[in-house]
Amino acid sequence: MTPSETQAIVTLSLLAAFVDGEKHERERAEIKRIAEGLSQTDGLNLPTLYQDVLMKRVSLPSVAAQLQSTEAKQLAYEMAVCVCDADGAQSQAERMFLTDVRTSLGLDASAAQFSNQAEEIAAAGAVAGASAGASPLTPDSAELDKSILNAAILNGALELLPETLSTMAIIPLQMKLVYRIGKAHGYELDSGHVKDFIATVGVGLTSQYLEQAGRKLLGGLLGKVGGGLLRGVGKQAVSSGMSFATTYALGHVAKRYYAGGRTLSTQMLKDAFSGVVQEGQGLQSRYLPAIQEKARTLDAGKVLSLVRGA
Repeated sequence: MTPSETQAIVTLSLLAAFVDGEKHERERAEIKRIAEGLSQTDGLNLPTLYQDVLMKRVSLPSVAAQLQSTEAKQLAYEMAVCVCDADGAQSQAERMFLTDVRTSLGLDASAAQFSNQAEEIAAAGAVAGASAGASPLTPDSAELDKSILNAAILNGALELLPETLSTMAIIPLQMKLVYRIGKAHGYELDSGHVKDFIATVGVGLTSQYLEQAGRKLLGGLLGKVGGGLLRGVGKQAVSSGMSFATTYALGHVAKRYYAGGRTLSTQMLKDAFSGVVQEGQGLQSRYLPAIQEKARTLDAGKVLSLVRGA
């Protein structure tokens, strides 16, 4: 894939991120931070791309014209779909945008099928509860720690896979982890509460997907399928292993929050999350063999069943 095609894919992903016009300011700030963080890649000025998209200085036809190969067009569409689905089911504006993307790129009906698969993953990740409050319980702390670690290893493994749907599955699996931890402490949470908790600690759903997929894309790895791909220690550096650390931190901060009766302030949650992310990053190398072994057992076909069964 050429540098101009890579730039076009990133631009299309940013267009998708803002198409519904309902992004919270904190999510916009996260997307900007990610654009700046990924801009270290040679030949791409992502902060400028971010501004171009925000100020509407780029259009879908101009971006589509930069995508020449069938593979680049398909990958661009898949990333746009996953960006739209990262924070839940597609809005009407997002559906219309994706229809325009398919038309502009000249994609056939199989592209629409991918959108349906992504919607299934987004829907399977939703959680529902009777109320946001209940009588606190006293769960087995060691069992919760084990489930948090297993979830972090699974999401670290998904981060090693090249398929866009595998990357997208990380977020609904994180949501289900928070839900299970809340339920273990007597809180029957709904999707809105779980999303608010994740956003409060400082993890934007759309921005997290952009960061995960962006690292793979700019490393030349996203979308490539082949035996043994992304199974080596060296390949892990491209993605930085953030999914393991983020999932680990979300789990442990959720455990602390619900065990304490949801009394932690927003700033306390943010500070706790930041500290545990660093702890998770330190642990990631220790668990890398387990992450790699888990990745060997996964493929794109298992993604939806993974999310459904979590």
